[in-house]
Amino acid sequence: MRERLDGKVAVVTGAASGQGWATSLALVRNGARVMGVDVDEAGLERLSAEHEDIVTMRCDVTRLADLEQAVAEAETRFGALHAMLNCAGYLGATPILDTTEPMLDRIIDINLKGVFFGCQAAIPALRRSGGGSIVNWGSVNSMVAEPGIAAYSATKGAVLMITRSVAVEFAKDDIRANCLCPGGVRTPMVAGFFDEEFLANEEAQREYQPLGLISPEEVAAVAVFLVSDESRKMTGSAVIVDGGFTAL
Repeated sequence: MRERLDGKVAVVTGAASGQGWATSLALVRNGARVMGVDVDEAGLERLSAEHEDIVTMRCDVTRLADLEQAVAEAETRFGALHAMLNCAGYLGATPILDTTEPMLDRIIDINLKGVFFGCQAAIPALRRSGGGSIVNWGSVNSMVAEPGIAAYSATKGAVLMITRSVAVEFAKDDIRANCLCPGGVRTPMVAGFFDEEFLANEEAQREYQPLGLISPEEVAAVAVFLVSDESRKMTGSAVIVDGGFTAL
């Protein structure tokens, strides 16, 4: 039986854990070949051991040259690039008055520049393939604010506008760009935002987010859809997967 993503090649950033890990596995299980990149080399080794169609390499998303090298390696190994999934991110939960310049620089470098550079690196390769899909990880905080994460929210708002800018600028090349906006997801990064009592209390989680916290695999399933031809007329969208958080 033909898989949804047969013949497609994807690069996933932030692939060594959390949503990037789950997305890499979901893509290959739907027929894609994947280049998973991250700065966490131990995590990448574990990922590549999970599936033979995942190739990994170390990549710092704050460096355009690293991302260009990752895209070039994917083209060399697999012959083309059809999807770029910019999942790498950093929460940096700090109140506004406690946010230092180095903290702000780190959040901007990973969340904003990392996505911008990922798009820059991928677009020439996607053009060579006749088009493709870019999925940028935003957040519910691309649209709504919460206390204590102003810098993070600012970068995620920027990711949504980067996505929409790419969508309108490169539609002529049949390159689509959509912003995947999760709510609270059970990942090591997000776990640092909540206390242990909250994480153990499903009722409290449902008060915060009506359907409770989301699994990385549930987000990954939506990423697969955005890479697939089933979403071929979707571009410039904020695709919210938040368990009802923004409906409150």
